Amino acid sequence: MRPRPLPTALRYAALILLAAVFLLPFWVILRNAFSTSQWITAAEWHWLPNAVGLDNLTELLDNSSVPIVRSLINSAVVSVLQTVATVIISALAGYGLAIDNKISKVLLTITLATLMVPAAVTFVPTFVMVSSLGWISSLRGLIIPGMFSALATFLFRQYFLSFPRELEEAAYLDGAGYWRTFWRIVLPNSYGICAAVGTLIFIGSWNAFLWPLLIGQDPGYRTIQLALSQFLTSQRVDYPQLFTGAVVAIIPVLLVFLFLQRYLIQGVERSGID
Repeated sequence: MRPRPLPTALRYAALILLAAVFLLPFWVILRNAFSTSQWITAAEWHWLPNAVGLDNLTELLDNSSVPIVRSLINSAVVSVLQTVATVIISALAGYGLAIDNKISKVLLTITLATLMVPAAVTFVPTFVMVSSLGWISSLRGLIIPGMFSALATFLFRQYFLSFPRELEEAAYLDGAGYWRTFWRIVLPNSYGICAAVGTLIFIGSWNAFLWPLLIGQDPGYRTIQLALSQFLTSQRVDYPQLFTGAVVAIIPVLLVFLFLQRYLIQGVERSGID
């Protein structure tokens, strides 16, 4: 029986309306990135920009007080290295916690308990530790403290619980132990969950603000989020460069998400999270 056209039309209308509401903030950012400051702050609202061109982008790149290119490189290095390290460490921890024994159950309980602790509570002791190691204004201070994620470990653990035991048993029969089985059999067949967790870690690391603010005290180690905050001060707000920088900062995250979104959905589904 063919569906009635009216309900179908209403569903599509609702989807279009929700999509428009979702995309509206992104259009405002894009519109302001191609507008002058007077156009943005005008009393009358305009849907279209008035300075379509690369003038705002050129001024942003030529701004010596805010090294936007250097900040983009810092964010890219921190996000990529932190993502790779977190995926590897969390996968190893998740595989260990997937082993059915009393020790793994206790460690799983402790790992899940850390999820209940607000991140702000650990900032002070982590900062003191990083400061005592001399990692202030360094890539080590930005990357290493965020290389472990309890949530990523839990997601990997849930995924490995449903991993085909036949493959692991075949590796054990060939004389491989847990370590070799993980690197040769388990991890190469877990690219979906690795991409899903990696996407979440990359986006979180790229958008991080408070921790880079504490550690990146030297201008040469500031990330893109800190660079954008320099356009917003108590004396003046540089709207064109702020929104242009926001567009530049969004592009890498958008590309990563669009490329890996199907793995993100599959990874969450196969991890057993409802």
